[in-house]
Amino acid sequence: MKTLMKTLAMVLMALSLSGCLAGKYMCNYALTPTPHGIDDIERTRQKADSLLPGSTAWYDSLKDQGVLKDTTIVGYRDFKVHACYVPAADPARANGTAIVVHGYGDNHLVFLYLVRMYRDDLNYNVLFPDLQYHGYSEGDHIQMGWYDRLDVEKWIEVAHGIFQDDFMVLHGVSMGAATVMMTSGDPLPDYVKCFVEDCGYASVIKQFNYNRKQSFRFIPPDVLQSASLVTKHRYGWGFWEASCEKQLAKCERPMLFIHGDADDFVPFSHLQKNYDAKTKGYKEMWVTEGAVHANSYAKYPEEYKQHVRDFLAKVHDMN
Repeated sequence: MKTLMKTLAMVLMALSLSGCLAGKYMCNYALTPTPHGIDDIERTRQKADSLLPGSTAWYDSLKDQGVLKDTTIVGYRDFKVHACYVPAADPARANGTAIVVHGYGDNHLVFLYLVRMYRDDLNYNVLFPDLQYHGYSEGDHIQMGWYDRLDVEKWIEVAHGIFQDDFMVLHGVSMGAATVMMTSGDPLPDYVKCFVEDCGYASVIKQFNYNRKQSFRFIPPDVLQSASLVTKHRYGWGFWEASCEKQLAKCERPMLFIHGDADDFVPFSHLQKNYDAKTKGYKEMWVTEGAVHANSYAKYPEEYKQHVRDFLAKVHDMN
């Protein structure tokens, strides 16, 4: 019996060690990928133009004219974070301010199509940040929207200070959408009127578990618990607490939910989870037929603009 117990103890120690190592690997793999930040800017410039041709030329032109500007603040956890901002095409008649939030591994350049939509088509002032560990922002890991929401809340104040609007919309795609949904459950200034989320996940643990099944089928789900503990120890947050659903349950302001029904990266099923989680206040859902992940605008640009335009008009009428 003593021999058996000793053997079992050794097996458990080996499993514990392997689980810990696997957890560290998963944490590093998911939250500290390379290349990132400034080293990855050129790829994302190309990605921006693939989503809407001419985007970076438009961006560069406005920057050369001094219309589009950069700003940096000290964000959450004392890292410097960067954003760009640009006034509406007709500033004197601006309809409000939009904050556009990018996705995982991207930066402020990638979703220039949304910046252009808000500025040129909807006549909104726009601020569009680099989340921590992305673009020109500092950071020691990808925060999956959870701590990013705290930086976004600082950007809300900055944008209001610049543009002095009493109407603000937050619009995010993928991890940016998760960031927006996570932000929506916190106390916010009255001038933040509504949110648009495009293909955001329901929670970090649900997304990582889905990715595990896709790419690491041989890894048991218990490894995510280990990776979450590593993340908690290193960065102060765990996978289970980073939940859009829990934050949406506290959100009382209007939200537009968008998701492609062919999305196989953030599962289409997450749309309904998020939509159902928001039980207070006005909400809309738009399913884009045949659109893969973060592809709804590219597939239906005019319809996308119209859905956002109509949603914002309704929110304006409510206020």
